[in-house]
Amino acid sequence: MIVAFSVTPLGVGEEVGEYVADAVRVVRDSGLPNRTDAMFTSVEGEWDEVMDVVKRAVAAVEERAPRVSLVLKADIRPGVVGGLTSKVETVERHLA
Repeated sequence: MIVAFSVTPLGVGEEVGEYVADAVRVVRDSGLPNRTDAMFTSVEGEWDEVMDVVKRAVAAVEERAPRVSLVLKADIRPGVVGGLTSKVETVERHLA
């Protein structure tokens, strides 16, 4: 499964990069395949391990922010691995 999620601290002002970095650090330290862009962080793995990472990423932001917003989108395809890179590779192949 691939989960794309965004964690946003609320009530801390407009500069949220350091809070978001706390969440991304949790994802990167998880050892699961992941990618971060300007809007979302995507992480790939089994249901329980991915949801645990999302929960811990939210908790990391929640430690320093009075309120947290979470947006999450999941692609649930049992047995598929490497989707995080293969989906992008397929699009790039069609663009070439």
